[in-house]
Amino acid sequence: MHVLLVIGGGVLLLGVFLLFGRLWSVGNSLMPAVLLAFIATWLLVAVANMWVGVSRAGYAVREELPILLLVFAVPALLAGLLYWRLAR
Repeated sequence: MHVLLVIGGGVLLLGVFLLFGRLWSVGNSLMPAVLLAFIATWLLVAVANMWVGVSRAGYAVREELPILLLVFAVPALLAGLLYWRLAR
């Protein structure tokens, strides 16, 4: 359940990045940079989530690594798809 909540939080954060990117840019000129900034930010958040799982919850890095990949991949792939569509 925690994994779904974190992925949902990533999708919501992507929406926030898109909203502010739309508000602060003229047209779609800034949107690719906003999406790249989201991917970098989301990587940091996903790694912090893994660190909490390892240091506080007592999981091994080997156990948390697939969760890190899943948590990072879903919102990052959505952002990548949007980047691909806007870059065309």
